[in-house]
Amino acid sequence: MIEIKAFSQAEDLKIPRRVLKYVLVFCTSGKTTISIDENEFTLTENSVITITSGQIHYFKDIENASGFVLEFTYAFFCKDDSDMELIFHNGLFCHFAMNEMIKVDQPEIVVRQLEEITNEINLQPYQYLISIHSRIELILIEINRTKINRGDEIYKPDALFLQFLETVIKNFEKNLSVNEIAGLIGTTEAKLNELSKLHCNKTAQNIIFGLIVSEAKRLLTYEKLSVKEVAYTLGFNDPFYFSNFFKKHAQVSPKSFREKIVSA
Repeated sequence: MIEIKAFSQAEDLKIPRRVLKYVLVFCTSGKTTISIDENEFTLTENSVITITSGQIHYFKDIENASGFVLEFTYAFFCKDDSDMELIFHNGLFCHFAMNEMIKVDQPEIVVRQLEEITNEINLQPYQYLISIHSRIELILIEINRTKINRGDEIYKPDALFLQFLETVIKNFEKNLSVNEIAGLIGTTEAKLNELSKLHCNKTAQNIIFGLIVSEAKRLLTYEKLSVKEVAYTLGFNDPFYFSNFFKKHAQVSPKSFREKIVSA
């Protein structure tokens, strides 16, 4: 549900891994390189990066830096629409592979909250989970303030749109239609298309296609699955149809994509 560790305790982060949690990495000193899906980022002193649930990530040289790794589940943090909107505010935990390294304006605020979260978890005083939730809010607000201070445009996604994205990534194997997803979250296909156009200028179906392709790339790159296994994992009954689908949206066949990754 909620976990925090120092870089020195994060042995599991030296090899590629994925967790169904939101991960916030804050560097307090030194420098380290972190790989997230197909991209690499260099974290330096007082910088932070956020990793969305399901993204594959690992450190390349964590021993050269100090800092914190905070992990929490969607269920822990998102108690209402305002929580949901905050976690994705300004694209912090974005489902579209838009991770970025952010140099925080007032790092002492973030470090203080991370230290207090560590204490709350270790001591577990009365209502400690409520306290931790509030401290995560403060951290996210400080990161958002940094982004706004540097001139970023404010991006505030709709909670219903975020429910749509979460439902897609949690049900890849079912290959759900837009209408089926709408039914699960209590809305209509028309509303999902309206929100998708507003937030991404795409149809809801095309957003689903993009998320499926991103997941397929992760499975091909890190899970070492065959193309057929990836197809079945993502709810495709016909591997040949999946190959054509992947090639159409990724501009390369899944076999060629995997061969390129292996030879890199």
